[in-house]
Amino acid sequence: MPQRLLLVDDDRSIRELVQMSLEDEGYVVDTATDAEEALEAIRRNAPDLLLLDVMLPGMNGFDLTREIRRSSSLPIILVTAKTDTIDKVVGLEAGADDYVMKPFDMPELVARMRALLRRVHADDESPRALRIGPVEVRPEEGIVKLNDEPVSLTRTEFRLLTTLASKPGRVFSREQLLQEVWGYDYFGDARLVDVHIKRLRAKVELDPHDPKIVQTVRGMGYKVSEE
Repeated sequence: MPQRLLLVDDDRSIRELVQMSLEDEGYVVDTATDAEEALEAIRRNAPDLLLLDVMLPGMNGFDLTREIRRSSSLPIILVTAKTDTIDKVVGLEAGADDYVMKPFDMPELVARMRALLRRVHADDESPRALRIGPVEVRPEEGIVKLNDEPVSLTRTEFRLLTTLASKPGRVFSREQLLQEVWGYDYFGDARLVDVHIKRLRAKVELDPHDPKIVQTVRGMGYKVSEE
């Protein structure tokens, strides 16, 4: 079965060009022009991935991402013409898995989409249960608990935690995490890692400002405690 994408962009010329290019790659592509149409298309068609322009009329892409994240872990790639770093961070903190900047090359966009879809559907060979202090991770079941209480993570946050927890004490560089979690390196952005680490800490640390689970190793990267 071909994978189904939802493309949300209010610019007709861009929407039609990207839709045609992605259909040439073998995807089924639905389109929407604003947040209301996008939410209806998600309910109706259950896409495998959302390609979402930030600058939409009415509810923008950041707010739509937050709305979707209230009830869904649908993979989301934000598309933005803005170059300010803060806008990239806002998008990732809203819950997006990745972003691309306009103007973008179609081969790079397709590569990012394939990498994201691969990791969503990848077979997980991690142990059945991992424990780091008060945090329990069950990779095969997609479950994370903090002090026996369920924690809701996005797919990317879950994969990031599982990758770190699978080798307690090992330091992963940002580049290694880009490869392990996002599935790419040469066009990766280390800020993807930093923002998702921040989001992950907010959910699994008793005190995110004094992290004991996901630790920073200055100048090297991140690790989880061996305790």
